[in-house]
Amino acid sequence: MPFRNLLMIAASERDANMLYAAGMFADDALIYLRFNGRCHLVVSDAELGRARKEAGHCRILSAASVADRLRKAGHKRVTPAHLAAEVLLGKGLRKVEVPASFPLGYARQLRAAGIKVKPVKGEIFPEREFKSAAEVKKINAALVMAEVGLSEGLHALKNAKLARDGKLMWRGLPLTADRLRAVIDAAVVQAGGVPARTIVAGGRQGCDPSRVGYGVLRGNQPILIDVCPRSQKTGFYADITRTVVKGRASDAVRKMYRAVEVAQELGLSLIRHGTEGRAVHRAVQASLKQAGFPTARREGHSEGFIHTAGHGVGLDLHEAPHLNGNSRDLLRTGQVVTVEPGLYYPEIGGVRLEDVAVVTRSGARNLTKAEKTLEL
Repeated sequence: MPFRNLLMIAASERDANMLYAAGMFADDALIYLRFNGRCHLVVSDAELGRARKEAGHCRILSAASVADRLRKAGHKRVTPAHLAAEVLLGKGLRKVEVPASFPLGYARQLRAAGIKVKPVKGEIFPEREFKSAAEVKKINAALVMAEVGLSEGLHALKNAKLARDGKLMWRGLPLTADRLRAVIDAAVVQAGGVPARTIVAGGRQGCDPSRVGYGVLRGNQPILIDVCPRSQKTGFYADITRTVVKGRASDAVRKMYRAVEVAQELGLSLIRHGTEGRAVHRAVQASLKQAGFPTARREGHSEGFIHTAGHGVGLDLHEAPHLNGNSRDLLRTGQVVTVEPGLYYPEIGGVRLEDVAVVTRSGARNLTKAEKTLEL
């Protein structure tokens, strides 16, 4: 830890840095302080017992006890910032570093109490990029949850029937994006994951990379499925995307799919210790362009390869390192990244493939086991 005095106030359920530091889930804000080489965690009395078990690397303090001292001193309203200031001042500390995202209101309250607040430049825990063997296993476990959900979704698509009007029917009713997403999400939950905006985008809806999709799915059109669950147990994410067609894909979709498949293989081949993130992105982009799919802007919208080649994944779904055209991030052994080239055209739809891989000195170790099949 490079910081002498560090303060965070956040709910670890929603803040990856707090979860990383505290090592326990909490829906309400925790107060994390680090000074003199040791971390301190201020929690409610309801959480004291669990905190002592799950965050034993920290000294656990009772928020109620600290608040009582403040009220006896005349404070009528006690906030987490007041609690943090009381602990810091009690140790004779008047300077603290905080994350760049630290709430302004809390910073003002700390300054009013006589604590100098300095935002940290860059990542507060840059070491989060480098996953231990145990953390890779946790990401892999989340990836299994994603693959279970994907498998159930593909099974439903395989069993769907193509009606005369082109709509897909499943179990006697039209198969909508919402129904298929529910099948996927239910399987993810049963496997121990929390679904995070699962994408099921059919036809032209798939040309918007982040659109979750809605309405009746149709045969002979690309259906983009992106599953990115978070493990309920560990908080680690995984991310996987497949594009499929129930029926027969058009020649245009086939050509797009093959170009994306080749570009992903190229991107994965470049994932190794020392490679620049932008080099991966630019190589993927060049591969797609060479296959006849340049990125361009037409009639007010972008088409072709319109997002990054990939991103880091861990306690956040999208984290460093970044694989975009301007990234100067260097890939290092132990990082976990996605490689996800895609092509998007309003008149056709979207095609994307995404795998998760660990960076090693000799290359990428692909953790994703799900097969790639265009037609079902």
